[in-house]
Order: sequence, then C-alpha cells, then structure tokens
Amino acid sequence: MIESSKALVEKIVKVIDDKIGKDTVIIDLNSVSTIADYFILTSGESLRQTKVLAEDVIDALETEEVFVRNKEGHQTGNWILIDYGDVVVHIFEKETREFYDLEKIWQDAKLIPVTDGITDSPL
Repeated sequence: MIESSKALVEKIVKVIDDKIGKDTVIIDLNSVSTIADYFILTSGESLRQTKVLAEDVIDALETEEVFVRNKEGHQTGNWILIDYGDVVVHIFEKETREFYDLEKIWQDAKLIPVTDGITDSPL
C-alpha cells in the first residue's frame, strides 16, 4: 500500500512513463490550494492512448490497494481525470491539453517537469 502523496506521485509517474505518456509534469499545489497536493498532467497522442494510459494507471494502483475516488472523461478520452484525493491525474489528448492549459491556470504553483520517469526536482 502506498502511504504518502509523494509516493503515490512517484508510482503514477513511473506507470505513465512506462506506458507512452508525453510531456508529463507535476504541479505541486501544496502552497496554493487545498483541493489536492499534486496534479499530474500527461498527454496521449490519440484518444486510444489516453484511455490506455488511464486504465494502466488505475490497474497499477489497484495492485497497490489504492483505489480511484472518482474518474471523469473516460468515455470520450479527450480529458480523463482520475482522482486519488491528494493526487489528481489529468490525461489529455494533445489539442485538449493545449486548449485548457492547466499549467497556465496554476502558474502560481510549483511546476515539476518529468524526464524519463524522473522528476527534475524533488517533490
């Protein structure tokens, strides 16, 4: 079982990196909001890829006995939101991500880029 939001972020990022997620970033919301500790944003190159990414994240975490509180958007695949309480995963189709631009909306929060499944700065 995963016990901290940081450990949960690390597990999710690893799954996303292993499963074709593109342009993954972590938004650290701790200093700007109480709705969650972290957002994880990633993109798929097609609607099929966004759905597969979402399924893979959910399946991997269920094996760790971490279960989804809520999920939205899986049927359309443009923007899939997976809510784990303190960590919320946003899986976008590329054009939808560009349109909503959550990185800009949350520009006051700390943005942590991810390269090869590893964050470029500590959580």
